[in-house]
Amino acid sequence: MTTQTPSRRVSARLAAIHESATLAVDAKAKALKAAGRPIIGFGAGEPNFPTPEFVVAAAVAAAQDPKNHKYSPAKGLPELRRAIADKVFADSGVTVDPNNVLVTNGGKQAVFQSFAALLDDGDEVILPAPYWTTYPEAIRLCGGVPVEVFCGSDHDYKIRVEQLDAALTPRTKVLLMCSPSNPTGSVYSREEIAAIGHWALDHGVWVITDEIYEHLTYGVEMAHILSAVPELADQTLVVNGVAKTYAMTGWRVGWMYGPADVIKAATNMQSHTTSNVANVSQRAAIAALTGPQNVVEEMRQAFDRRRHTIISMLREIDGVELPEPHGAFYVYPNVEKLLGREIRGRVAHNTSELAEIILEEAEVAVVPGEAFGGSGFLRLSYALSDEDLVEGITRLQKLFA
Repeated sequence: MTTQTPSRRVSARLAAIHESATLAVDAKAKALKAAGRPIIGFGAGEPNFPTPEFVVAAAVAAAQDPKNHKYSPAKGLPELRRAIADKVFADSGVTVDPNNVLVTNGGKQAVFQSFAALLDDGDEVILPAPYWTTYPEAIRLCGGVPVEVFCGSDHDYKIRVEQLDAALTPRTKVLLMCSPSNPTGSVYSREEIAAIGHWALDHGVWVITDEIYEHLTYGVEMAHILSAVPELADQTLVVNGVAKTYAMTGWRVGWMYGPADVIKAATNMQSHTTSNVANVSQRAAIAALTGPQNVVEEMRQAFDRRRHTIISMLREIDGVELPEPHGAFYVYPNVEKLLGREIRGRVAHNTSELAEIILEEAEVAVVPGEAFGGSGFLRLSYALSDEDLVEGITRLQKLFA
């Protein structure tokens, strides 16, 4: 009797998934720093502030309460889902039933479960590029097909309705939106969001909108698609979380909300994967959402100060073109004019090679545009100290002088 040997050890689906480029750059920078090199990292999208003290205090108290030592509903603590619904109404005027809120293990799980709940094999997702690195991988893991639509720096990296028309096919199921944007920092106006929302409504296309940077805007208003186009509610999923607004990246609390049937399906999936989010983290999130919000404004002002600094310093480099970002904590300069130029005896033909030169010659870690859907760009996060920011960009100025 012969036994058939499997053709591969790792499944084709997982073998096709790439490591997160942003996390990889951050890990490499930290490893080099641990080895004694004075690396300054602009790679991670992570606030350098500690979690607010009152949030930490709530978590300590929660850890000491035995009721938080047990399983809780997979959908999330009722108190947290109510706090999220109240927050949504306060921020956008959109009414959400707490029963249609699902608390997830960070925003990434919300993104993945949104695609899992909507996509069948071969369904297409219109994916504006530049995009966050996780989006196309999550789409493929769920059997979908990402249809990348590039939005250049000449249009502030924002998709237009005519591009959506060109990308639409009979297989189009979902449009992914992210505003304020990771990686570009671009923010869609209410008029732009409304036009896109009405396009999706007219064509019966679902919208997944990632609003995790909603409180980090500078000089512009945050536009919520369900506020601009309320009638889109039955075909929209919103994902969000506490990570960026409250400096809680490590606490792993996100959420998604939308139509009851889709949230029920995603909840069923979560009940078989991770079950409930850690109760201590959920209690901390309740404190963040319901406690004093002045800490949010203090962090936003610090990011805005750093934004002005990094924009002005990068624009001093010959060959760097940078549309002004109005949200999140990223800049996304166009550096195509630096490609092919000799830099300390070396030449970069794409931004992956340019990022390597920057790391090795200037000891500065940045993420190349290839990670976000196209060469010719770099992403730099300004969620680091003012001192490190100035030192890091000064090194780039010297490198490209």
